[in-house]
Amino acid sequence: MANNKSSKKRIEIAERNRLRNRTYKSALRTLMKRCLTACSAYGQQPGEEARAAVQSSMNAAFSKIDKAVKVGVVHRNTGANQKSRLSVAVKQVLEPTAAASTGA
Repeated sequence: MANNKSSKKRIEIAERNRLRNRTYKSALRTLMKRCLTACSAYGQQPGEEARAAVQSSMNAAFSKIDKAVKVGVVHRNTGANQKSRLSVAVKQVLEPTAAASTGA
């Protein structure tokens, strides 16, 4: 247990940051999963409504990733990696001919 005032404060700050980090990371995982699910749904049944769902879910995920990087919850390289992964998934679904020619 903490013995002095500064170490007690550090414990409180660490707990506050842990809770904030947990909410950000949980939201990130949820939004990324939602984007990937929207991509697979669009692949199964393409349409304008499904395309809009893919775009909106990708925008929401990108926004949350950028905010998490800005706050310091996620390292900037991790954030860039996650955004790249989502971009590739979306491109493969929305532009299958372009993704097939560049991927091979």
